Amino acid sequence: MFKNYTMNQLVLPLDLEVKLQKNDIAFHIHHLVESIPHEVFEPFLRNEGCTAYHPRMMLKIILCAYTQSVFSGRKIEALLKDSIRMMWLAQGYEPSYRTINRFRVHSDVKELIRQCFVQFRCQLIEEKLIDQEAIFIDGTKIEANANKFTFVWKKSIEKYHHSLIERSNQLYNELLENEIIPEIEREGDEQLSLKELAQLVGKVDNVVAEYDKQIEESSDVPERKALRSERKYPKQVRKQLIDFVLRKQKYQRDFEILGTRNSYSKTDLDATFMRMKDDYMQNGQLKAGYNVQIATEGQYTLAYSLFSNPTDTRTLIPFLDEIENHYFVLPKHIVADAGYGSEQNYNDILSNRKREALITYNLYLKEQKKKYKQNPLNPDNWQYCEETDTYICPNQKRLEFQYHSVRTDRTGFQRRFKIYECEDCSGCPFRSSCTKAKEGNNRKLMVNEQWEQQKEYVRAKLSEEKTSSIYRKRKIDVEPVFGFLKANLRFTRFSVRGKSKVENEMGLALMAVNLRKFTAKQLR
Repeated sequence: MFKNYTMNQLVLPLDLEVKLQKNDIAFHIHHLVESIPHEVFEPFLRNEGCTAYHPRMMLKIILCAYTQSVFSGRKIEALLKDSIRMMWLAQGYEPSYRTINRFRVHSDVKELIRQCFVQFRCQLIEEKLIDQEAIFIDGTKIEANANKFTFVWKKSIEKYHHSLIERSNQLYNELLENEIIPEIEREGDEQLSLKELAQLVGKVDNVVAEYDKQIEESSDVPERKALRSERKYPKQVRKQLIDFVLRKQKYQRDFEILGTRNSYSKTDLDATFMRMKDDYMQNGQLKAGYNVQIATEGQYTLAYSLFSNPTDTRTLIPFLDEIENHYFVLPKHIVADAGYGSEQNYNDILSNRKREALITYNLYLKEQKKKYKQNPLNPDNWQYCEETDTYICPNQKRLEFQYHSVRTDRTGFQRRFKIYECEDCSGCPFRSSCTKAKEGNNRKLMVNEQWEQQKEYVRAKLSEEKTSSIYRKRKIDVEPVFGFLKANLRFTRFSVRGKSKVENEMGLALMAVNLRKFTAKQLR
C-alpha cells in the first residue's frame, strides 16, 4: 500500500514559511534586513517610471543567495524559481538577473550594507556574543574580475614618458635650427606641454600647407620636384608630432589612473597587481586584486574596507578612521599582527585615539630568542651610558652622539633619529662583522628614541597576563573568517569591476559569512 500521491489536486498549505525549518537562515536574514531603519531606503524612492521592487526584498534575496555560495545574477534568478527560502523572502516576485545585478552595484546599496553591519553588531551585543573589549584587524588579498595580462606598470610609463620628453625637446630644437617654425613661448624648459605640442602641430601644418600651395601654383617640373623634396621633412615631423601628442595624452591618463599606485589593470582600473598566495605551498603569482581589511570580534566581521596598496602597514590608520566614522566607537584594545607594527601606527593609536595597541613589530619574535639576546654585535645588547649619552661597542670603543636626523616617508610622516659615531674603528677585530663602512670610516649608529619607547611599550603589554591573553585570541578570531570566506563560502574572486561595486559585493559576502556562523550557533 502506498501513501496518497496525485498530481491533479491542490496541496495545502500554500504558505512557504511552514516549509522552512525553525532556525532557517532565511529567518535571520529577514530579521536583520527588517531591523534597518525605514529612512535608509528613502533614496530608492522614484516618482516616475514603472514601480520598483522593494529594496528590502532585493537585499534579502541577494544576501540569501550569497549565503548559499551563489554569486552570479543568472543563478540568483534561477534560485528564485527553485529555492523555498528564496521564494518566501521574495514573496512570489521573480526579478530578472539584470535587475539583481543593477541593484547590488547601485551606489545607494553601500549604505544599506553598512546598516546591515551596524544592526548585526547591535544584535550580537544584545545576545552577549561579543564583549566590546577589543577588535582584531587583519587583511587578505582577493582577486579582481580582471584579465591576467592587462597590467600597466608605473615604472614603464615613467620610462617611456621620460623618453618622449627628450625626443620632443630634441625635435623642437631641430625645427628651430632648420628655421621651419618660429620659437614659441614655453611654460617651462624641462618639457613641452600637451598644449605646446598641439601648437607645434598647427605650425608645422601651416608649413606643409604653404608647400602644397606653392606646388599647385608652380608649372615648372624641376621646381615642383624641389618643393616636394623640401616638403618631405615637415610632413614627417607633423606625423611624429601627432604621435607625440597621442602618447602624451595616454601617459597623462595613465598617471591619473595610477595615482600613488605602482600598477593597474586595463580591465579593472581600480585593481592593483599583487602577489597572491595561490596554493598551500604559498607559490604566489602577480594578479590584479584588492587588499581587504576587516575588523572582527567573536569571529564575526564588524567592519570592512578595501585598499589598493598590497601592504597592510599603510592601511591601518585609514581603516580605523573608516570604523570610527561609519561603524562604531573603537574599543579599548586594537589587536593586529606584525604587518601593522610601525612607528606611525603606534603613534596614531596611542597618542591620537588614546587606545591600547596590541600590535607586534617585525623583530618581536626574533628578540625573544636566546641567540638574539646573546649576540655581542647587536646594538640592542650594547652598554649605554645615560650621563654621557654614549654607547660602548664589543671592542670597548665609545660611540658618541653627533647630530639629529629627520627622515620623511612617502606618507609625510617624520621619523627623528640620533646619530652616534664610533671614536675609532681602525684595527677592530669585529669590523668586518660589525659594519659595512669603507676603510677609514667609523661605524655609525642610528637610534630612534620614540620607536624604542613604543617597542618597550609593546613588550610590556604583551608580558601582562590580561593583554597577552587578548592578543593570543587574534589567530583564532580574525584569521578563521578568511577561511570561512574562501573555503566554506568559496568566495575567492570578485564578479564585478570597479572599487565602488567591489565594495558592495565584499560587504554582501562578509555579511553572508556572519549570518551562516550566527545561524550555526543558534542550532547548538
